Amino acid sequence: MVEKLEKIISQSQNIVFFGGAGVSTESGIPDFRSVDGLYHQKYDYPPETILSHTFWEERPEEFYRFYRDKLIVKGAKPNAAHLRLAKLEREGRLKAVITQNIDGLHQAAGSKTVYELHGSTLRNYCVKCGAFYDVDFIANSTGVPRCPKCGGIIKPDVVLYEEGLDEQVLSGAVSAIRRADTLIIGGTSLVVYPAAGLIRYFRGDHLVVINMQPTNADAEADLCIAKPIGQVLSEDVVVDD
Repeated sequence: MVEKLEKIISQSQNIVFFGGAGVSTESGIPDFRSVDGLYHQKYDYPPETILSHTFWEERPEEFYRFYRDKLIVKGAKPNAAHLRLAKLEREGRLKAVITQNIDGLHQAAGSKTVYELHGSTLRNYCVKCGAFYDVDFIANSTGVPRCPKCGGIIKPDVVLYEEGLDEQVLSGAVSAIRRADTLIIGGTSLVVYPAAGLIRYFRGDHLVVINMQPTNADAEADLCIAKPIGQVLSEDVVVDD
């Protein structure tokens, strides 16, 4: 399986990677949809409710308590998958990473062209004056974080449920997928829309799915690998041409 993947990679000139939570779980970042993820918790509401725009507006204290506790992960480092993707970009084979993750680990690994569909915890802005604050400001604040300059609420640059995706990010991701000769889908169950719908723009030669569970794209894929993605992308395989 991995040998077949490496052969596809070696023959491709325009790879795009589309990834989700499974890419970061090997860096110790939990997937809040997994059974042992964030569901068995001390909160009165499911994560999807807490991470909604309405909840952020109506119960900001509870929102930020959950957000600090669950979405800001200290000390997470890029894993083998992030590092291999960055290497493929340096080699000129991979043209873009499209991610549903909000942890910034692709950039930390060295990837340059990254479309963050759901934003990033590393960027935070005052809703009143637009001042920028880093992740540590939110992590070290208590209650509802307020802007020292104007007193406005500081909101993470993360797309909450009920909010639309950034149009520029979306159009960049669509055009990257349209141009790709190979699309590798990894670590995502393809259930979160509109992000999951982007793969329908792919018209290239090879569709590869690397995910522990079945996905909606498996039927169309040339290759499906049910293994942890870091393991798959780090396996050293010699490919015979």
